[in-house]
Amino acid sequence: MVKKEKQLSIFLENRPGGLAKICGTLAEAGVNILALTIQDTVDHAIVRLLADRPVKALLLLEQHGLYILESDVIVMELDNRPGALAAAARQLAHADINVEYAYCTAIDRQGTGCLILKTKEMERTIELLSGLDRG
Repeated sequence: MVKKEKQLSIFLENRPGGLAKICGTLAEAGVNILALTIQDTVDHAIVRLLADRPVKALLLLEQHGLYILESDVIVMELDNRPGALAAAARQLAHADINVEYAYCTAIDRQGTGCLILKTKEMERTIELLSGLDRG
């Protein structure tokens, strides 16, 4: 599976409680977080997340005064084995597509992982990676 999804990038002050506020707000509204990564700077952090209901998540978090950007990202299911991520990266490199950022995860006892990435050529990236995915 290779598909396009909406990602929310939330800008927070880098201090205790910010992540709890985001997670709690979404949980109380029944919005499930599907993926999350945090990058920190000296005094701010960027939380990137995928939610099962991104529009609802965006509206809820904006109501709490958070600055949020919405963007398209690609979600790809990968085999959980050595070389699966390398094959995807190689496919994009051969097509001269730059990965702006990516994050991924896998669970040992499952045979799959998940890659989330952003490129400037989203449709072409989906087309190229579709031949590598699990299904």
